[in-house]
Amino acid sequence: MKIAIGSDHVGFELKPQMIEYVKELGHEIDDFGPFGSERTDYPIYGKKVAKAVAAGEYDRGILICGTGVGISITANKVKGIRAIVCSEPYSAKLSRQHNNTNILAFGSRVIGGELAKMIVKEWLEGEYEGGRHQRRIDEIAAVEEENDELFEEIKCSEDTKYK
Repeated sequence: MKIAIGSDHVGFELKPQMIEYVKELGHEIDDFGPFGSERTDYPIYGKKVAKAVAAGEYDRGILICGTGVGISITANKVKGIRAIVCSEPYSAKLSRQHNNTNILAFGSRVIGGELAKMIVKEWLEGEYEGGRHQRRIDEIAAVEEENDELFEEIKCSEDTKYK
């Protein structure tokens, strides 16, 4: 897989560890910055990574800030992004299986390097199950499009309901 990674100044120290680990797992990874520890704003890098993933230039993205919250909120503002902020491996795995998440975010003030590796591994190895989960992904997309009519159509459709 081709992975994009970015952080703010707080996540900067953990980012090189994650780059090396993702490479060890056999994936390609590109660093979207920052490239120094000077104070910076997480929306800059959350947006850069999310836009690249949404455009299909990268399969997935990883974002790191102090808590993972702000940078994930930013990423989720980009159409087509389903970012999760995660601090344990189980939710990372299920976010892939059920929600087909395409960006993983976590906080360097919340978790350390070894736990981050466990989370990244579960998330990268997680496979989207589709099936009964696709209806929810379609509903999320309709909300994103602000298409209430489509949302109601998907919600009420018997041929896709709870399969």
